[in-house]
Amino acid sequence: MDSRDAAVLNRILHEASIISDFIAGIREDGFMHDEKTKRAVCMSLINIGEMVKLLSDQVKEKSKAIPWRQVAGLRDVTAHGYQTLRMEDIWETVTKDIPVFRAQIKELLSSR
Repeated sequence: MDSRDAAVLNRILHEASIISDFIAGIREDGFMHDEKTKRAVCMSLINIGEMVKLLSDQVKEKSKAIPWRQVAGLRDVTAHGYQTLRMEDIWETVTKDIPVFRAQIKELLSSR
């Protein structure tokens, strides 16, 4: 992995950590009623999706367990269809998928 990919992965990891910080200590019902947190989380998801698009094919090939296409796709849906997003799906993504994603990115960075 080259230094550019490593830098992008570190920025992705940072954004994923920010999401975890945003939702720390709140439950789903609190999230659903907190417009600032919902928008902040969605912005971080957009940022992650944008950065995934910057990664080399070699990195994506090396880590096929990470759903790169879906992460980038979520960026597109979030950016272009915010008003139609189901926040229940976003909550599930950030509470279930982001912790796994963070661990996968950490593992990828440690294996370089």
